[in-house]
Amino acid sequence: MTVVQDTSPGLATHLINGILAIKPLANFAKRQARSMMIKRAEAIGINWQEEVQYLRSRGGELEFDPTWERDLKQIQKPDLIYPDYYLQPFHAYEQGNLSWDAATEVEVATKAVHAQLWPDACAENTMKLRQNYLNALNAQLSSAPRTILDMGCSVGVTTFTLQTAYPQAQITGLDLSPYFLTVAQYRSQSEVYRLETSHPSPDPIRWVHAAAESTGLPDNSFDLVSAFLLLHELPRTATLDILREARRILRPGGYFAMMDSNPKAEGYVKMPPYVMTLLKSTEPYISDYFSFDIEQAIVNTGFTQPTQTITSPRHHTLITQVQ
Repeated sequence: MTVVQDTSPGLATHLINGILAIKPLANFAKRQARSMMIKRAEAIGINWQEEVQYLRSRGGELEFDPTWERDLKQIQKPDLIYPDYYLQPFHAYEQGNLSWDAATEVEVATKAVHAQLWPDACAENTMKLRQNYLNALNAQLSSAPRTILDMGCSVGVTTFTLQTAYPQAQITGLDLSPYFLTVAQYRSQSEVYRLETSHPSPDPIRWVHAAAESTGLPDNSFDLVSAFLLLHELPRTATLDILREARRILRPGGYFAMMDSNPKAEGYVKMPPYVMTLLKSTEPYISDYFSFDIEQAIVNTGFTQPTQTITSPRHHTLITQVQ
Protein backbone atom coordinates (compact mmCIF):
# COMPACT_ATOMS: atom_id res chain seq x y z
CA MET A 1 0.00 0.00 0.00
CA THR A 2 1.38 3.40 -0.98
CA VAL A 3 0.91 6.21 1.50
CA VAL A 4 0.53 9.59 -0.20
CA GLN A 5 2.05 12.42 1.79
CA ASP A 6 -0.27 15.42 2.19
CA THR A 7 1.87 18.40 1.33
CA SER A 8 -0.92 20.92 0.72
CA PRO A 9 -0.69 24.15 2.74
CA GLY A 10 -3.02 24.35 5.73
CA LEU A 11 -5.27 27.17 6.93
CA ALA A 12 -2.55 28.58 9.22
CA THR A 13 -0.14 28.73 6.28
CA HIS A 14 -2.65 30.61 4.13
CA LEU A 15 -3.34 33.03 6.98
CA ILE A 16 0.37 33.71 7.58
CA ASN A 17 1.01 34.16 3.87
CA GLY A 18 -1.91 36.58 3.71
CA ILE A 19 -0.47 38.64 6.56
CA LEU A 20 2.94 38.76 4.90
CA ALA A 21 1.40 39.87 1.61
CA ILE A 22 0.59 43.18 3.32
CA LYS A 23 3.88 45.06 3.08
CA PRO A 24 3.67 47.14 6.29
CA LEU A 25 2.92 43.96 8.27
CA ALA A 26 5.69 42.08 6.48
CA ASN A 27 8.19 44.86 7.27
CA PHE A 28 7.10 44.86 10.91
CA ALA A 29 7.60 41.08 11.08
CA LYS A 30 11.08 41.41 9.57
CA ARG A 31 12.07 44.03 12.13
CA GLN A 32 10.76 41.86 14.93
CA ALA A 33 12.61 38.80 13.62
CA ARG A 34 15.87 40.73 13.37
CA SER A 35 15.45 42.21 16.85
CA MET A 36 14.74 38.76 18.29
CA MET A 37 17.88 37.34 16.65
CA ILE A 38 20.16 40.10 17.96
CA LYS A 39 18.72 39.77 21.48
CA ARG A 40 19.26 36.01 21.32
CA ALA A 41 22.87 36.53 20.27
CA GLU A 42 23.50 38.93 23.14
CA ALA A 43 21.85 36.53 25.59
CA ILE A 44 24.44 33.84 24.83
CA GLY A 45 27.39 36.22 25.02
CA ILE A 46 27.77 37.26 21.39
CA ASN A 47 28.48 40.96 20.96
CA TRP A 48 26.72 41.31 17.61
CA GLN A 49 27.72 44.88 16.83
CA GLU A 50 31.31 44.45 17.94
CA GLU A 51 31.93 41.28 15.93
CA VAL A 52 30.32 42.72 12.80
CA GLN A 53 32.25 45.99 13.08
CA TYR A 54 35.54 44.14 13.56
CA LEU A 55 34.94 42.22 10.34
CA ARG A 56 33.77 45.27 8.37
CA SER A 57 36.91 47.18 9.40
CA ARG A 58 39.14 44.10 9.03
CA GLY A 59 40.37 44.82 12.53
CA GLY A 60 41.39 48.35 11.61
CA GLU A 61 40.23 51.82 12.54
CA LEU A 62 37.99 52.57 9.56
CA GLU A 63 34.29 51.82 9.88
CA PHE A 64 34.41 50.00 6.55
CA ASP A 65 37.70 48.92 4.98
CA PRO A 66 37.67 49.93 1.27
CA THR A 67 39.69 46.80 0.47
CA TRP A 68 36.40 44.91 0.58
CA GLU A 69 35.25 46.65 -2.61
CA ARG A 70 38.53 45.87 -4.37
CA ASP A 71 38.29 42.19 -3.46
CA LEU A 72 34.64 42.09 -4.50
CA LYS A 73 35.52 43.21 -8.03
CA GLN A 74 38.10 40.43 -8.29
CA ILE A 75 35.71 37.64 -7.36
CA GLN A 76 32.48 38.91 -8.93
CA LYS A 77 31.39 37.86 -12.41
CA PRO A 78 30.03 41.14 -13.79
CA ASP A 79 28.03 39.43 -16.55
CA LEU A 80 26.27 36.95 -14.25
CA ILE A 81 22.48 37.25 -14.50
CA TYR A 82 20.79 36.66 -11.15
CA PRO A 83 17.62 34.56 -11.19
CA ASP A 84 14.48 36.43 -10.16
CA TYR A 85 14.03 34.39 -6.99
CA TYR A 86 17.41 35.62 -5.72
CA LEU A 87 16.52 39.28 -6.07
CA GLN A 88 13.92 39.09 -3.31
CA PRO A 89 14.47 40.33 0.26
CA PHE A 90 16.02 37.62 2.44
CA HIS A 91 16.73 37.39 6.17
CA ALA A 92 15.30 40.87 6.83
CA TYR A 93 17.69 42.50 4.32
CA GLU A 94 15.91 44.43 1.58
CA GLN A 95 18.75 43.61 -0.86
CA GLY A 96 18.82 40.00 0.24
CA ASN A 97 22.21 38.37 0.04
CA LEU A 98 23.57 41.01 -2.31
CA SER A 99 24.83 43.38 0.34
CA TRP A 100 27.69 43.91 2.78
CA ASP A 101 25.27 43.96 5.69
CA ALA A 102 24.17 40.41 4.94
CA ALA A 103 27.72 39.20 4.29
CA THR A 104 29.23 40.65 7.45
CA GLU A 105 26.37 39.59 9.72
CA VAL A 106 25.73 36.06 8.49
CA GLU A 107 28.18 34.35 10.83
CA VAL A 108 26.90 35.96 14.04
CA ALA A 109 23.34 35.40 12.82
CA THR A 110 24.06 31.72 12.31
CA LYS A 111 25.39 31.41 15.86
CA ALA A 112 22.26 33.06 17.20
CA VAL A 113 19.82 31.01 15.11
CA HIS A 114 21.41 27.68 16.04
CA ALA A 115 22.10 28.51 19.69
CA GLN A 116 18.79 27.12 20.92
CA LEU A 117 18.76 23.90 18.92
CA TRP A 118 19.75 22.05 22.09
CA PRO A 119 18.96 22.79 25.76
CA ASP A 120 22.48 24.09 26.45
CA ALA A 121 21.96 27.26 24.42
CA CYS A 122 25.36 28.50 23.27
CA ALA A 123 27.20 29.91 20.27
CA GLU A 124 29.03 26.61 19.74
CA ASN A 125 25.84 24.82 18.71
CA THR A 126 26.28 25.98 15.11
CA MET A 127 29.50 23.94 14.97
CA LYS A 128 27.79 21.02 16.73
CA LEU A 129 25.24 21.05 13.90
CA ARG A 130 28.06 20.90 11.34
CA GLN A 131 29.84 18.14 13.24
CA ASN A 132 26.65 16.08 13.23
CA TYR A 133 26.51 16.63 9.47
CA LEU A 134 30.08 15.36 9.14
CA ASN A 135 29.19 12.34 11.27
CA ALA A 136 26.33 11.54 8.90
CA LEU A 137 28.65 11.89 5.90
CA ASN A 138 31.33 9.67 7.40
CA ALA A 139 28.75 7.01 8.20
CA GLN A 140 27.58 6.86 4.55
CA LEU A 141 30.56 7.65 2.33
CA SER A 142 32.50 4.55 1.27
CA SER A 143 35.77 6.52 1.11
CA ALA A 144 37.02 10.05 1.72
CA PRO A 145 36.04 12.31 -1.20
CA ARG A 146 38.89 13.71 -3.29
CA THR A 147 36.88 16.53 -4.83
CA ILE A 148 34.09 18.40 -3.02
CA LEU A 149 31.70 21.14 -4.13
CA ASP A 150 30.00 23.16 -1.39
CA MET A 151 26.90 24.56 -3.08
CA GLY A 152 25.58 27.80 -1.60
CA CYS A 153 28.69 28.07 0.54
CA SER A 154 27.81 31.52 1.95
CA VAL A 155 30.83 32.93 3.86
CA GLY A 156 32.49 29.53 3.97
CA VAL A 157 31.79 28.28 7.50
CA THR A 158 30.71 24.81 6.31
CA THR A 159 33.33 24.88 3.56
CA PHE A 160 36.07 25.29 6.15
CA THR A 161 34.53 22.47 8.20
CA LEU A 162 34.68 20.18 5.16
CA GLN A 163 38.28 21.23 4.54
CA THR A 164 39.25 20.32 8.10
CA ALA A 165 37.44 16.96 7.85
CA TYR A 166 38.89 16.08 4.41
CA PRO A 167 42.30 17.83 4.31
CA GLN A 168 43.46 16.04 1.15
CA ALA A 169 40.40 16.99 -0.90
CA GLN A 170 40.25 19.70 -3.51
CA ILE A 171 37.34 21.88 -2.36
CA THR A 172 35.27 24.40 -4.28
CA GLY A 173 32.91 26.84 -2.59
CA LEU A 174 30.18 28.20 -4.86
CA ASP A 175 27.65 30.93 -4.16
CA LEU A 176 25.47 33.46 -5.96
CA SER A 177 26.49 36.27 -3.61
CA PRO A 178 29.87 37.80 -4.46
CA TYR A 179 29.68 39.59 -1.10
CA PHE A 180 29.54 36.27 0.73
CA LEU A 181 32.38 34.87 -1.38
CA THR A 182 34.55 37.92 -0.71
CA VAL A 183 34.16 37.41 3.04
CA ALA A 184 34.86 33.68 2.63
CA GLN A 185 38.01 34.35 0.66
CA TYR A 186 39.21 36.92 3.20
CA ARG A 187 38.68 34.47 6.05
CA SER A 188 40.48 31.68 4.21
CA GLN A 189 43.51 33.92 3.71
CA SER A 190 43.58 35.52 7.15
CA GLU A 191 46.07 34.63 9.85
CA VAL A 192 43.26 34.09 12.36
CA TYR A 193 41.71 31.44 10.11
CA ARG A 194 45.02 29.65 9.63
CA LEU A 195 45.48 29.48 13.40
CA GLU A 196 41.92 28.18 13.90
CA THR A 197 42.26 25.44 11.27
CA SER A 198 43.99 22.45 12.80
CA HIS A 199 44.37 20.48 9.57
CA PRO A 200 44.78 22.93 6.68
CA SER A 201 44.47 21.46 3.20
CA PRO A 202 47.51 21.60 0.91
CA ASP A 203 45.21 23.03 -1.79
CA PRO A 204 43.48 26.38 -1.19
CA ILE A 205 39.70 26.49 -1.49
CA ARG A 206 38.52 27.69 -4.88
CA TRP A 207 35.72 30.26 -4.65
CA VAL A 208 33.29 30.40 -7.59
CA HIS A 209 30.64 33.05 -8.24
CA ALA A 210 27.81 31.16 -9.93
CA ALA A 211 24.31 29.79 -9.45
CA ALA A 212 24.07 26.30 -8.00
CA GLU A 213 21.68 25.32 -10.80
CA SER A 214 24.14 26.49 -13.46
CA THR A 215 27.65 26.06 -12.07
CA GLY A 216 29.58 26.01 -15.34
CA LEU A 217 31.73 23.23 -13.85
CA PRO A 218 32.77 20.14 -15.86
CA ASP A 219 30.75 16.93 -16.08
CA ASN A 220 31.70 14.08 -13.74
CA SER A 221 34.16 16.19 -11.78
CA PHE A 222 33.18 15.76 -8.11
CA ASP A 223 32.98 12.94 -5.59
CA LEU A 224 30.74 14.88 -3.20
CA VAL A 225 28.32 17.75 -3.73
CA SER A 226 27.19 19.27 -0.44
CA ALA A 227 24.22 21.59 0.08
CA PHE A 228 24.16 22.83 3.68
CA LEU A 229 21.12 24.94 4.61
CA LEU A 230 20.58 25.90 0.97
CA LEU A 231 17.39 24.33 -0.34
CA HIS A 232 14.94 25.92 2.13
CA GLU A 233 15.90 29.29 0.60
CA LEU A 234 14.77 28.28 -2.89
CA PRO A 235 11.57 27.75 -4.83
CA ARG A 236 11.17 24.10 -5.77
CA THR A 237 11.80 24.83 -9.45
CA ALA A 238 15.34 25.96 -8.55
CA THR A 239 15.81 22.93 -6.30
CA LEU A 240 14.91 20.59 -9.15
CA ASP A 241 17.42 22.35 -11.41
CA ILE A 242 20.07 22.06 -8.70
CA LEU A 243 19.47 18.32 -8.32
CA ARG A 244 19.92 17.86 -12.07
CA GLU A 245 23.07 19.98 -12.01
CA ALA A 246 24.48 18.00 -9.07
CA ARG A 247 23.91 14.74 -10.92
CA ARG A 248 25.67 16.14 -14.00
CA ILE A 249 28.83 17.21 -12.21
CA LEU A 250 29.09 14.15 -9.95
CA ARG A 251 31.19 11.18 -10.96
CA PRO A 252 29.46 7.78 -11.26
CA GLY A 253 28.78 6.64 -7.71
CA GLY A 254 29.35 10.16 -6.38
CA TYR A 255 27.36 11.46 -3.42
CA PHE A 256 24.90 14.32 -3.03
CA ALA A 257 24.31 15.39 0.56
CA MET A 258 21.94 18.01 1.89
CA MET A 259 21.50 19.23 5.46
CA ASP A 260 18.44 21.36 6.00
CA SER A 261 15.31 22.00 8.00
CA ASN A 262 13.23 18.90 8.61
CA PRO A 263 9.58 19.79 7.82
CA LYS A 264 8.38 16.91 10.01
CA ALA A 265 10.36 18.03 13.06
CA GLU A 266 8.21 18.65 16.12
CA GLY A 267 9.73 22.12 16.53
CA TYR A 268 8.21 23.20 13.22
CA VAL A 269 4.96 21.25 13.46
CA LYS A 270 4.18 22.81 16.85
CA MET A 271 5.74 26.21 16.21
CA PRO A 272 3.45 29.03 17.41
CA PRO A 273 1.85 30.97 14.53
CA TYR A 274 3.52 34.22 15.66
CA VAL A 275 7.00 32.67 15.51
CA MET A 276 6.20 30.98 12.20
CA THR A 277 5.15 34.38 10.82
CA LEU A 278 8.48 35.88 11.84
CA LEU A 279 10.31 32.95 10.23
CA LYS A 280 8.42 33.27 6.97
CA SER A 281 8.97 37.03 6.87
CA THR A 282 12.70 36.36 6.44
CA GLU A 283 12.44 33.12 4.41
CA PRO A 284 10.21 33.79 1.38
CA TYR A 285 10.26 30.20 0.07
CA ILE A 286 9.98 28.25 3.30
CA SER A 287 6.32 27.31 2.67
CA ASP A 288 7.25 25.87 -0.71
CA TYR A 289 10.10 23.93 0.86
CA PHE A 290 7.96 22.53 3.68
CA SER A 291 5.34 21.25 1.21
CA PHE A 292 7.87 19.75 -1.24
CA ASP A 293 8.63 16.00 -1.32
CA ILE A 294 12.38 16.44 -1.71
CA GLU A 295 13.15 12.75 -1.24
CA GLN A 296 10.96 11.75 -4.20
CA ALA A 297 12.45 14.56 -6.28
CA ILE A 298 15.95 13.21 -5.53
CA VAL A 299 14.95 9.72 -6.73
CA ASN A 300 13.23 11.11 -9.82
CA THR A 301 16.43 12.93 -10.77
CA GLY A 302 18.39 9.68 -10.99
CA PHE A 303 19.78 9.25 -7.51
CA THR A 304 19.33 6.35 -5.12
CA GLN A 305 16.76 6.49 -2.34
CA PRO A 306 18.36 8.91 0.14
CA THR A 307 19.21 7.91 3.69
CA GLN A 308 18.00 10.23 6.42
CA THR A 309 19.89 11.16 9.57
CA ILE A 310 18.43 13.42 12.24
CA THR A 311 21.08 16.13 12.64
CA SER A 312 19.36 18.29 15.26
CA PRO A 313 15.87 18.57 16.74
CA ARG A 314 14.97 20.69 13.69
CA HIS A 315 17.29 19.45 10.95
CA HIS A 316 17.98 16.32 8.97
CA THR A 317 20.64 15.16 6.55
CA LEU A 318 19.77 13.34 3.33
CA ILE A 319 22.54 11.47 1.48
CA THR A 320 22.20 9.79 -1.88
CA GLN A 321 24.36 8.48 -4.74
CA VAL A 322 24.29 8.77 -8.49
CA GLN A 323 22.70 5.60 -9.83
